[in-house]
Amino acid sequence: TLLQPNVFPGNCWAFRGHQGHVVIKVPARVHLTATTVQHITKDASPSGTIISAPKDIAVFGVDADKEEEIFLGMFTYNVEKKTHTDFPSEGMLHIAFSCVKLIVKSTWGNPWYTCIYRVKVHGKMENQ
Repeated sequence: TLLQPNVFPGNCWAFRGHQGHVVIKVPARVHLTATTVQHITKDASPSGTIISAPKDIAVFGVDADKEEEIFLGMFTYNVEKKTHTDFPSEGMLHIAFSCVKLIVKSTWGNPWYTCIYRVKVHGKMENQ
């Protein structure tokens, strides 16, 4: 669900509570340049709110071979401007990762569940 372009109300990856994480394996080792997180807008929401959107998100690059995680940054998802927020991964372009880990630390107010509609990983494949 997280990787699909189908971003319609209710078609999200939901997890219980306001904290959680997901690890996304990329098809090849990638030098990460950015991660994009997407949620629906208030206008598209049947309830008129998007309090289930993630707020504070930590992003890690993961080297599955070495079982090593490298912190890439802590970011706040912006619910006011557009449906997605891009989080640049500056300063780590010399390291290629096999996975990306997102840790949601909070939501915009919903304590019972969190919804993420789409995640995109941007970068350059190793050896390119």
